[in-house]
Amino acid sequence: MANLFPKATNIIVLKAGAALGLVGTLAALGVWYYLTPKYSRVGYQPQQPVYFQHDLHVGQLGLDCRYCHSYVEKSGFSNYPTTQTCMNCHAQIQKDNPRLAPVRDSWATGKPIEWVKIHNVPDYAYFNHSAHVNRGVSCVSCHGHVNEMNVVFQDQSQSMGWCLSCHRHPENYVRPIAADKPGVQSPIYNLNWTAGVKQDEIGKKLVHDWKIDPPTDCAGCHR
Repeated sequence: MANLFPKATNIIVLKAGAALGLVGTLAALGVWYYLTPKYSRVGYQPQQPVYFQHDLHVGQLGLDCRYCHSYVEKSGFSNYPTTQTCMNCHAQIQKDNPRLAPVRDSWATGKPIEWVKIHNVPDYAYFNHSAHVNRGVSCVSCHGHVNEMNVVFQDQSQSMGWCLSCHRHPENYVRPIAADKPGVQSPIYNLNWTAGVKQDEIGKKLVHDWKIDPPTDCAGCHR
């Protein structure tokens, strides 16, 4: 029986298959890159119900992160500031500022301010705030220089690979819990605590003294 298609058809089929394979590979690479946290989450800066200037409150006025996020050392989750926390100051300071109307309304009605969450840990991952903060992981390490941000945004990808970089080498990240030098701010959010001290030197000592041994296997975070 004679061939239905000429031999040249084989080349056309091979070329079409190669083209489809190339397109599929490029599509897979595009999805792999553009759907990673590094691309899709870094820089995320939602509009909040209250215009809160972190650079003013923290950078200029010197408020500690834990004044508003008061349970980070005690709880597995970081809490939003309560209306009471805001009104501790703003019942007197800037009390008629129109930007603070949502705070005054919340205070009058008892309805919590609906803050928009920026940093979201996936449901399939376990993360304990207090365990990290109480072992010298600075707020800056995960959230960036919030004290310099006018409006907070996501500074780090917080992907699995990013987490593992610290879990595998905690000596490169951990810092003393409290500053031991007069006039030095708490290292909870300050990167400049190590004046004259090398990170690897103090990091190795802290890892040894605190017996820091973070999990590097899957079950440590995926429970």
